[in-house]
Amino acid sequence: MTSSLFSRWTRLLATALVAGSLLSGCGYNEFQTKDEATKAAWSEVVNQYQRRADLIPNLVNTVKGYASHERETLEAVTRARAAATSFQITPEVLNNPEAFNKFQQVQGELSGALSRLMAVSEKYPDLKANENFRDLQSQLEGTENRITVARQRYIAAVQDYNVTVRKFPNNLTAMVFGYETKPSFTVENEKAISTAPSVDFGK
Repeated sequence: MTSSLFSRWTRLLATALVAGSLLSGCGYNEFQTKDEATKAAWSEVVNQYQRRADLIPNLVNTVKGYASHERETLEAVTRARAAATSFQITPEVLNNPEAFNKFQQVQGELSGALSRLMAVSEKYPDLKANENFRDLQSQLEGTENRITVARQRYIAAVQDYNVTVRKFPNNLTAMVFGYETKPSFTVENEKAISTAPSVDFGK
């Protein structure tokens, strides 16, 4: 290797090291880490909502076997589940307040429909005593708790990310690379959805 070629490679390496140091110092790497953390937390939120949606068909069918004339309530749950599962979950949702609000809305409507179904079910002692129904009740209750935990973790991850976007000098890096604050669950929605549907049939 000639001395001029060696000198050129040395300059390139030095430039790369300086650029890497600058990117690290201005928060670029921190953005990457925290952005991935929000995506991972969001995936868990979606997984738990999907788990809840997967329980609903069996739940509806079980209730229908004992309370088939509660047609309006059963159909409301089925419609709400269809709306929730048809909503396309894409990475853009995390950066699109309008899409994020729509996600909250359809999940909130499903939570409300489930609450009404549970209230109706209280009127049927035979249903409450059904082993399959009690198992579904237990699974639903556990899933609602997991949803609450997953949402809380996502909210914390987004808060951490958004603080990084706003603070100096990271905010300069955010402007250069197009990093923006991410939407999170609203206070009103958090209060509504974090209150799991009543599924205590032991009374």
